[in-house]
Amino acid sequence: MTQSFLSNSSSDAIQLPASLLTPDTANPEKEPLKHLLIGSPQAVRSTIYLLHARGYAEVGVWSPLLPTAKSGEVMSIFVKYLRI
Repeated sequence: MTQSFLSNSSSDAIQLPASLLTPDTANPEKEPLKHLLIGSPQAVRSTIYLLHARGYAEVGVWSPLLPTAKSGEVMSIFVKYLRI
């Protein structure tokens, strides 16, 4: 999925957190909730820090800022597993 946002250059490879790549199959009672932030780098970082300050998600669980097709715009993704 994220491949469409990446350039074709192998030198631009981006390492995503393992939590984004591997589902939590060890606990079937948990359901994934996917978060996607899109905006300027400053707005995305600011929101990540705000969610951290409110105790919702650690800063390190978000993906690196990934460029979108729109100039000056980035995205970051995070999957949180909720007990249902």
